[in-house]
Amino acid sequence: MKYAKYVLPTAFILCMCLMPDLAHASVESSLNAIQQKFIGTILPLLAVIGLVIAGFSFLIGNQNARSHLILAIMGAVVGFGAPSIVSFIRGLIQ
Repeated sequence: MKYAKYVLPTAFILCMCLMPDLAHASVESSLNAIQQKFIGTILPLLAVIGLVIAGFSFLIGNQNARSHLILAIMGAVVGFGAPSIVSFIRGLIQ
């Protein structure tokens, strides 16, 4: 009776270890969905926001405006080029 509360979790973990296909069935598809959402939506949005902030910095006459613009352009290149970069790396690996 002392260890009765550990029986069910231990049995569940043991079953998952013996049947790894069931334990990890949708992890890859979930990670692909997160990656597609991040690359397709969030990175370009952040790149545009960075460009807007850098442009505003340039308009108000900030002394570091040139470096802000350069960094924002580099971020936009990475943000909009992320799908191509990921497909290139996948092509190298496979």
